[in-house]
Amino acid sequence: MLKKIYKSIFSERQRNDVHFFSFRFRGLRYQGNKVECPCCDGKFSTFLAYGNVPREQAVCPRCNALERNRVLWLYLTKVLNIQEKKWKILHFAPERTLEKRMKQLKKLTYIGADLNPDLADYQMDITQIPHKENEFDLIICSHVLGHVPDEGLAIREMKRVLKKDGLAIVMTVIDLNNSKTYENEAIKTPEERLKNYGEDDLTRLHGLDFGQRLKTQGFEVEALDYRLTFSEAEQKRLGLGQGAREMLFLCKH
Repeated sequence: MLKKIYKSIFSERQRNDVHFFSFRFRGLRYQGNKVECPCCDGKFSTFLAYGNVPREQAVCPRCNALERNRVLWLYLTKVLNIQEKKWKILHFAPERTLEKRMKQLKKLTYIGADLNPDLADYQMDITQIPHKENEFDLIICSHVLGHVPDEGLAIREMKRVLKKDGLAIVMTVIDLNNSKTYENEAIKTPEERLKNYGEDDLTRLHGLDFGQRLKTQGFEVEALDYRLTFSEAEQKRLGLGQGAREMLFLCKH
């Protein structure tokens, strides 16, 4: 009953604000120097488990960043030097901690977008992007395409609004044991999706053919396991995952 009243009083955005604020206090419980989160620059005794099938050392106790978020932020800052760029960026389903960090970079023009208006500053359908061609220097699309019914249209729309010399970084969960993406229109309920895809709101589980699926829609694609540029000790300290969720697909015209 109290939960229903809480939801009726506060919007999803407000509830999320409270949720993320509470992580500051959770982080205090895990003070230490064993692991380090590059997304919030915090040091802790451990990362926490996360997932339907819990992954150990997955989530930052303070900023709630996951393995894939840490890999992406390291790539953005160490390779792309995003903090020095004057780019226009379109970020789909923006992760809260990354959104916050990029908004702090005053040289950037940053647009965080989501189909749900409570989850980003701009409401936007990735299959109908309301922007002109060749507009963005960088597009970030992390763990979105597995949820979109018309994946091909979403990819073509990203390509349309990306500058000719721009970059789209696409990430997804990949079944490393399957050469082909698995999708079945008969799988419709959240229970069936959870059983078959591992998450209750996925419409497909990408396989090792994901890069080819991006190429089919016109992109030139480089698959990069950026984790491997770090030593095993660094990967463990920074919590960079095991590869199924952290691969960077670098897409260009």
